[in-house]
Amino acid sequence: MAPVPEGGGSRNLLEPNKEQIKILWLIGGYMVGILVLWQMPYLKHLLYPFKLVTIGLHEFGHACMACVSGGKVKSITVDPNLGGLTTYVGNRRTQCLALPAGYLGSSLLGGILVFCGFNVTASKGAAIMLILCLVLTMFWARNLLAFGICLFFAGIVGLLWWLEGGKYLKYFTLFLGVMSCIYSILEILDMLVLRKSNGSDAEQFAEKYGIFPAQGWGFIWLLVSLIFLVGAILAGLAAFKDSGEPGTNTGSN
Repeated sequence: MAPVPEGGGSRNLLEPNKEQIKILWLIGGYMVGILVLWQMPYLKHLLYPFKLVTIGLHEFGHACMACVSGGKVKSITVDPNLGGLTTYVGNRRTQCLALPAGYLGSSLLGGILVFCGFNVTASKGAAIMLILCLVLTMFWARNLLAFGICLFFAGIVGLLWWLEGGKYLKYFTLFLGVMSCIYSILEILDMLVLRKSNGSDAEQFAEKYGIFPAQGWGFIWLLVSLIFLVGAILAGLAAFKDSGEPGTNTGSN
C-alpha cells in the first residue's frame, strides 16, 4: 500500500510531480512562443493554420449554442484574412446565448484540451471530442477554407493517435488548447485596449442587450476565459498525479 503523507495528502493535491512540472514548463513555453510569434513579421505566419482552426472553433461555439438554444445554423465561413462568420436563425434567447459563445466556447474547449493534455489517455478522449467539433464545423461550413482547415486538423489528430500509440497526441492537444485560450484572450484584449469593437461579438451584444458597453462585456468575457485556462491547469494538477506514461510508479503493496 502506498504511504500517505503525514497530515493527509489533500493539502498537496496541487503540488506538481516531476511529470507535471515538465507539462507546466511546456504550457509556459507554448504561451511565450505564441505571444512572441503573434505579431512578428514573417514568423507570425507559422501560427497561421492554428489561428484558422481556432477561428473555426470560435465559430463552432456560436453554432453549437445556437442549436442548443433552439436555433438553426445556416452556415459557417472562415476568412483567409483571419475572420469568421456564423449565420443562424432563432429567437431572442438564441441570440443572447450564441453571441458570447464564440469567445467563451472556444476558451472552454481550450481549457478542456489543456486539462486533458496532462495525461495520454485523457488526451485521446479530448481528441475524440475535438474531431467531433471539427466534423460538425465541416458539416456547417459553406466555404472551402473552413472545410479544408477542419479536415486537415482532424487528419493530424488521427495521425497522432495512430503514431506510436498516441504518445505525441497530448503535446498537440496541449498546444491547441493553449492556442485556443490565448487566441480568445488576445482578441478580447485587442478589443479592450485598441478599441477594435466595431462589428465584434461584444459590440453586437452591447447593442442588443445594453447594461454594459462593448468593452465592459469584453472585460467580463476576458475574466471568464482566464478562469477557464487557470482552472484547467489546476484541475489537471489535481486529477492526473499518475501521468499515464509507461513506467510511472503509483505506489506498491
